Amino acid sequence: MSNPIIDQAYRRRTVLKTMLASGALPLLSSGVFSSALAADNRFAGRTLNLLIIQPHVVTGKKIAEDFEKLTGAKVNVTAVPYDQVSVKATLDFQSGAGEFDVIDYFYTYKGQLAEDGVIEDVTDLIEKDKAEIQPDDFIQTIYDQYTLHDGRRYGLPYDGDSHLLFYNKELFDRYGLKPPTTWDEYTENAKVITEAESRNGIYGAAVLGAKIPVIILSTYANRLTGFGGNFLKADGTSALDSTEAVEALKSLLASAPHSLPTPLETRFEEGLPAFLSGRAAQIDFWTDLGGYAQDPKGSKIVDKWGVTRIPVGGANKTPRLAFNAGFGFAITSGSKNKDVAWELIKLATSRDYHEQLLTLTGSGIDPDRHSGLNSEKFKAFQPLVQPLLADGALENSLAWPTAVYAPKLENALTDELALALAGTKSAEQAIADAHKAWTNIIEANG
Repeated sequence: MSNPIIDQAYRRRTVLKTMLASGALPLLSSGVFSSALAADNRFAGRTLNLLIIQPHVVTGKKIAEDFEKLTGAKVNVTAVPYDQVSVKATLDFQSGAGEFDVIDYFYTYKGQLAEDGVIEDVTDLIEKDKAEIQPDDFIQTIYDQYTLHDGRRYGLPYDGDSHLLFYNKELFDRYGLKPPTTWDEYTENAKVITEAESRNGIYGAAVLGAKIPVIILSTYANRLTGFGGNFLKADGTSALDSTEAVEALKSLLASAPHSLPTPLETRFEEGLPAFLSGRAAQIDFWTDLGGYAQDPKGSKIVDKWGVTRIPVGGANKTPRLAFNAGFGFAITSGSKNKDVAWELIKLATSRDYHEQLLTLTGSGIDPDRHSGLNSEKFKAFQPLVQPLLADGALENSLAWPTAVYAPKLENALTDELALALAGTKSAEQAIADAHKAWTNIIEANG
């Protein structure tokens, strides 16, 4: 099985932060703070410990600075690779240390964290403060998928994550290509460019296929949803016993020979620099890539890139996004400062603060609120991306499993996809074995 502890080298978008070298984000003016929090130093002398994923470290430090400026509370930020958040928070809780007060959790782990007693049920707090939080402003699908477990809520959304397909207009124009609407067209584009340009170190695509759930599962999820498939059936059983699930993997395998060598070794660290430097013509990636691609500090393709919806495949004609990653903030059950922790979460996930983070290059934050998605500031910051998300696309996105045993499902599917990409198994065999593993896991966990 895959190791659930991801090596720090695989941190999402870390490479971009290094390339951009943007430093700490500026403090926000007091006008963007939640109205319920007056700058009165009412928490002076109190200390919070925030456990955050490494790709959010810049915003984590910013939150710490802003919250101290506003309330007087000191916030210590501990950044770890995304999969270590769950493990580290669980060990902290089980040991009784109670070191951390707030954690930045991957939404697919919410069930496990809730059942293990690691994170607090905040349903009543949300109801009490709903005028301030404005929960109806959250995109409903994100709100439910990120926070709801057995009818109760265990946090608030912080970073809404989905993919679009980005492409290099200069390379496409050179070879008379059009943005792909199907995965077959995507593969053909990749083939044309790779055959013509590989001798120059340029490839038709960057396929993120490293054996890490957040990488290879995101790549597969884009194709699964493109072919009209699902991870689970309505009754909660595995939906991998479908033609769509097999065809999605076949499509991934078909594009691999025409992509940046080699997909199994292609993480963010390899794929993103290749796209931003003009060495990869296509990449399916998180929507905030639009901000990076247009920033001359780290991009050589300013004004030379485009973006389109995730392609479709097979009989499916309706594009659909997938929730690839996505994070929320939760209070830990072992926190000794739950009142202060809740105020920090309200600030970090608030309407005004979210809009500010959406429009800052380097924040790594994608839309999870209607107000942010439809704001004039976001439209101006992401003029190509925003229209592709604003027509109900996020409300209808494919979510990954979120049950207590979801991490086991992720690891099992990751193993099989990697074996297929390595050529050890056919698409049919890999998906059949993944379906069997999923069925066993689901049945064993009731």
